Amino acid sequence: MNNLDKIMKPKSVAVIGASTKPKTIGSEIMQRLRDYKFNGNIYPVNPKGGIIEGFQAYTSINEVPGEVDLALIVVNAKFVLDTIDQCHQKGIKGLCIITAGFKETGAQGAQMEKELLAKVKEYGMRCVGPNCLGVLNTHPNISMDATFAESLPVRGDIGFVSQSGALGGGILNILKDLNVGFAQFISIGNQADVNAETALEYWENDDDVKQILLYMESIQNPANFRKLATRISKKKPIVALKAGRSAAGASAASSHTGSLAGADKAANALLAQSGVIREYSLKNLFATAKVFSNCPIPKGDRVAIITNSGGPGIMATDAICEYGLQMAKITDATKDKLRSFLPSAASVKNPIDMIASAPIEHYQQTLETVIADENVDMIVVIYLPFLGLKDIDVARAVMEIKAKNPQKPVLGVFMTTSGFFSELSNMEVNMPFFMYAEEAAEGLHRLNQQRLWQNRPEGKIPSYNVNKARAEEIMKQSLKEGRAQLTTRESIDVLDAYGIRVCKSGFAVNVDEAISIGNSIGYPVVMKMTSKTTSHKTDVGGVRVNIQSAEQLRDEYNDLIQKLTEKGLIDGLEGVIIQEMVKGNREMVAGIATDPQYGPMMMFGLGGVFIEVMKDVTFRIAPLTDIDASEMIKSVKAYKLLEGARGTTPAQMEQIQETLLRLSQLVSDYPFIDELDINPLLISEKTGEGIAVDGRIKVRLEEACEKLGVSACSACAV
Repeated sequence: MNNLDKIMKPKSVAVIGASTKPKTIGSEIMQRLRDYKFNGNIYPVNPKGGIIEGFQAYTSINEVPGEVDLALIVVNAKFVLDTIDQCHQKGIKGLCIITAGFKETGAQGAQMEKELLAKVKEYGMRCVGPNCLGVLNTHPNISMDATFAESLPVRGDIGFVSQSGALGGGILNILKDLNVGFAQFISIGNQADVNAETALEYWENDDDVKQILLYMESIQNPANFRKLATRISKKKPIVALKAGRSAAGASAASSHTGSLAGADKAANALLAQSGVIREYSLKNLFATAKVFSNCPIPKGDRVAIITNSGGPGIMATDAICEYGLQMAKITDATKDKLRSFLPSAASVKNPIDMIASAPIEHYQQTLETVIADENVDMIVVIYLPFLGLKDIDVARAVMEIKAKNPQKPVLGVFMTTSGFFSELSNMEVNMPFFMYAEEAAEGLHRLNQQRLWQNRPEGKIPSYNVNKARAEEIMKQSLKEGRAQLTTRESIDVLDAYGIRVCKSGFAVNVDEAISIGNSIGYPVVMKMTSKTTSHKTDVGGVRVNIQSAEQLRDEYNDLIQKLTEKGLIDGLEGVIIQEMVKGNREMVAGIATDPQYGPMMMFGLGGVFIEVMKDVTFRIAPLTDIDASEMIKSVKAYKLLEGARGTTPAQMEQIQETLLRLSQLVSDYPFIDELDINPLLISEKTGEGIAVDGRIKVRLEEACEKLGVSACSACAV
């Protein structure tokens, strides 16, 4: 038996805190269990005993005569810990603690919750809550509504986890109007024990749950969530509404990568890498659920549109194309068959316009014909009210054809009154209906998104031969001096040690050394200051480009020294880096930022001076697979530039992908790296290579000292 079966598939339930007092949780839960006709034994527990909702009540859980699988606890918070002890004595393994008053109330409540969890683990129990709405299972063999929502649940195929009890209750109340239903529901509340990840794993192989919906305000263990969701989303759709989109945590960082990152970008990256479809509103969450409940996953992305009005057909075409889907090329055989019964004024090209006079028979014949076309993967049927044709009659006729041909997704767009949708809510439907074409197009997009994810290769995390000893020695030297911020030279040397293509360069502490290096590299060159106190070099004139000769290099060096002296920054100057000048107009950025909860995030996008303005960047959680890295590169708008727009040399995509993977390996090897920027990662006009022209690395000092065994870290002792 699965460790949640005692909670989700119990044979007997005790309501500890059951009540006869109207409008109390103890009373409401008893009513729900009774009215939904729970298939097991119900044992109310109340110190006064008596009869509650027609059931014999017991004064304590130990008085209950039979075995109890699930205890629903609704007593005052101060009695919960003792109640858990009593449940243990009774041999109960499943708990659902509805009671509030724990960590959501402050330090004292948090301590109680900590003690609660300790007891649950000690006793080998599983616990939903505390501070939750309850659980339900609509399977006819169970028929359990152990919540205190107002409406009884609607049977469906959704497994739904809600971190918010009130929101979950609100959703349960409007399910009928949404035309979707639940298989199982878990309100995880404070998620002291059972959380979203527990539910994902529980439902992975449950045939009654065909899709999983999540309402989350936080992800407790991002690494475990990613592992589970990546696996489970290959079997069934996972759709999430992740609340709390405001920037936090890493957004306060000083690097470009950090300033563009944030908690929500981290969550977005995690969900994308895990195959989870993210929605941003309840309306969209349940619109997508409605599509998955009534449609198979398509074989491809080719869409046919059937309509009785040209305008909506064109709008639907626009929406479908905007989502990157293809308009199906209808075969000649299909066109010939359509012409055999449609009027001459009709258009048999896609979108197929049957014209306003189309009777129900034409809807049926056209849909039946188009479903059979091998070039069609998905179908949208559009209806507008004309000539007394009744919307509900058309819907029934279309669903009749769909029932005979379940192999392809069919979505209805019925631009009619709200009364039509109210009438639908009282019917058994086998396809989703929407008011507007744009909603249907988004539904098709979600179906295709799931198809692409299921067909996506798993991806591999490569391991490259790198010079870890050299990288560690460089970082140790910075730590011994109490510096969290590596100098530009140190940063570039670490990148070089990890096999990342950097500019040919040398380090000079005086003008003669600078000229010697410039002569050996060959002009033109770039000169960059490297300082232990100034990280943003361009702000102080610390970057000089296109230096054509030794004489110009001498002049630029002397001018730099003069400017730094005037600004009082000369003491931090470590020296200058003389680099080959790579010619190219395409500047990208690659980097790492650390989110407090999600850990290291990889970034790639348009760099240089455009990074903060255009914000054409994408994020993924480390470690990256080769597929992740490839998708990162292709997902930014600047990808067109990398492909070689207007005659420019195409970028070496595999080399850029390898750069991202080597960075991922770097942060995996040294997780104390807090921020890293390669900006710009310049695309060479000559070779198409991505070359790290500038680098910046910052570590978390105390953590780095501990990991690398640097005891002489003076700043760590402060």
